[in-house]
Amino acid sequence: MKALPPALFLLTALAAGADMTPDQRAFFESKIRPVLVKQCYECHSQTSKKLGGKLLLDAPSEMIAGGESGPAVIPGNPDESLIVQAVRYDGLEMPPKKRLPDNIVNDFAEWVKMGAPDPRTEPPKVVKKAPQEPLWSLKPISDPKPPKVKNTAWPRQSLDAFILAKIEQNGLQPAPDAETAVLLRRLSFDLIGLPRSDSSEMSDPSDYVDALLNSPHFGEKWARHWLDVARYAESNGNDGLSRNPSFPHAWRYRDYVIRAFNEDMPYDRFIAEQIAGDLLPADSAAQRDRQLIATGLLALGAKPAKAMNENFEMDVIADQINVIGSGILGLSVACARCHDHKTDPIPTRDYYALAGIFKSSETMWGAAAHQGLTAPQTPLHELQAAAKVIPRAVLEPILKANPPHRPPAKPSFKYAPDAPLTMGVRDAKKIEDCQLNIDGESKKLGAAIPRGFLSSCGGGTVTDLKQSGRLELAKWLASPQNPLTARVFVNRVWLQLFSEGLVTTPNDFGLSGERPTHPELLDHLATRFLREGWSIKKLIRTIVLSRTYQMASRSGDAPWFSHHLRRRLDAETIRDTMLFATGDLNPQPASGSIIQHRDVLINELPSLHQPSNQRSIYLLMLRNSMPPELTPFNLPDATTVVAQRDNSALATQSLYLLNNTFIIEQSRHFAKRLLQTPAEVEKRIAAAYRHALGRDATVAELQRGLDFLRETDSMLVSTQTYHPRRELDTWAAFCQALLASNELRYVD
Repeated sequence: MKALPPALFLLTALAAGADMTPDQRAFFESKIRPVLVKQCYECHSQTSKKLGGKLLLDAPSEMIAGGESGPAVIPGNPDESLIVQAVRYDGLEMPPKKRLPDNIVNDFAEWVKMGAPDPRTEPPKVVKKAPQEPLWSLKPISDPKPPKVKNTAWPRQSLDAFILAKIEQNGLQPAPDAETAVLLRRLSFDLIGLPRSDSSEMSDPSDYVDALLNSPHFGEKWARHWLDVARYAESNGNDGLSRNPSFPHAWRYRDYVIRAFNEDMPYDRFIAEQIAGDLLPADSAAQRDRQLIATGLLALGAKPAKAMNENFEMDVIADQINVIGSGILGLSVACARCHDHKTDPIPTRDYYALAGIFKSSETMWGAAAHQGLTAPQTPLHELQAAAKVIPRAVLEPILKANPPHRPPAKPSFKYAPDAPLTMGVRDAKKIEDCQLNIDGESKKLGAAIPRGFLSSCGGGTVTDLKQSGRLELAKWLASPQNPLTARVFVNRVWLQLFSEGLVTTPNDFGLSGERPTHPELLDHLATRFLREGWSIKKLIRTIVLSRTYQMASRSGDAPWFSHHLRRRLDAETIRDTMLFATGDLNPQPASGSIIQHRDVLINELPSLHQPSNQRSIYLLMLRNSMPPELTPFNLPDATTVVAQRDNSALATQSLYLLNNTFIIEQSRHFAKRLLQTPAEVEKRIAAAYRHALGRDATVAELQRGLDFLRETDSMLVSTQTYHPRRELDTWAAFCQALLASNELRYVD
């Protein structure tokens, strides 16, 4: 690559910083900055006693300018960037004493590939902390009264008054109400993730909303939102370049979340079980099992490579702190591992106060000596069950290399014979505080920090010194006095229903995040959420029955939520909708997983993804090998907490809709469904529109359908003298056009 002038490199770096997304900032703070501080600053910072190679790495401009060997970073080009070459030990070898683990090397390459976004200030040695007002999100939740509005006839409930007041203040008008058919389609997709199954009109939308909330499909739709936050996957995907160990028990956590949403488990209880389910009392064996399974939240993360990694234990703890910080509290607590948080009131002491809680807990993720927690209620005969769902060609190499689990000779806890296992955590035998890791380095230890919670949120220290502190952590997180938990979750629900949160950085309620557009509304909803017993279904019902939610949609931005946004369905809903349209969807819940109770190395086996006609939430989710039917539409890779999926349109999506085997097969199934009913061509076209798009075809669409079928049939006749499946192929082409249409993938 031809070298660019240093000034241009600098402009590139500044542009990367200016365009940085919250996820990119979090990536740098959690994966790049700690390594630079621990491994590089000693020799490559402005405080170094001996500057190596005249290279500074403590500011973005210095990395771009480079040292004696040239620029350390070329944004967007990891292979040409010296810092990536150095950590790969490709010519250069840094740090010189020992090569960094593969996962860290991969992180640096990924960071440079995304443009090397870098939030550090210039230069670091002159940065001074200016006095700041208390962070808005750490103030107690208030209960503001609805504001006065000019158009008093418009609001249907208090929520609407907060929205209308902002619209009027900015000289705008709210959009008209959505048409009934549009609203019902929107509700169906938002609440259960499927098209409407009944085309009849509903006189009262509230009855329809109640029916959707009580559907078993509600949990399947809303559990998927939480699984994004929980970084759910069924394999590690972060144990070196060639290894991808499975998590054969992860599916139990998936089913737990689905059930929790369907049963409207109060959110405070939902959080408590996931943090400390093993420590909560249980009235039955079934309840105990459920609570053990819930703690899988803390075990699901991608585990770093253990080989040559002195920080392995603390890296696992960092992941657990991050899912609680970003996922539940909406704060980047993990950034305080190496130093006091640069922007938020989170000192390093608070980080290690939390770390002590997880250091006193044992993580069981279903690999090596940590097989999992015993859930003894119902023994499973997993070999027979697996044989029913896995083709023998795939099953045999798994069983040969990985026979069914048997209790180890010296178990770390008691197994029931052939008992099912689950991922999760439990208190360790040794309960201890964590020593402060200087610069985040586990071999450079400071004072022991008493176990506790975030001081800026009113958190104290653990009082029961005989337990890890997870039970007290759970109570603190789910306390009505905690200013963050309810606000963060209410914002997540609003985001899923409007495509945009009241806080547009849902994982960051800190200073680096965005302030809420409607702070009074956020607190109003949070207060109502608490008052109604942390009920998720009641919260959703309140929002979707508001006039704000039921406005008509428009393209483009929706300033101050003055109209609804037209948006593309997520990957799972697109696939489920296609199966629904073709009549192939099996609405029954799946049982277990194709890899249940098998510890395997995914990369050493043939593809484990098998055809399925059940809902997409039950597909096998492997890190680095996600379901091929979902990956074209921005499915997260489950490596970190994801609050909002990327919604970008890519050329690969069009290619997928034209050429993918799943689409082609579903098109043929759709065509067979239409041809099984004797009818005129026009009636079949009309039926196809109803099945695929949930509406009647227009006169113009009927004519276009006739023209398409005639032209396709003529083309098949001209290319082959004998075509036994000509009619089926003609209709399959028409059906594929409908399945690939924008209208199927978008909701108004």
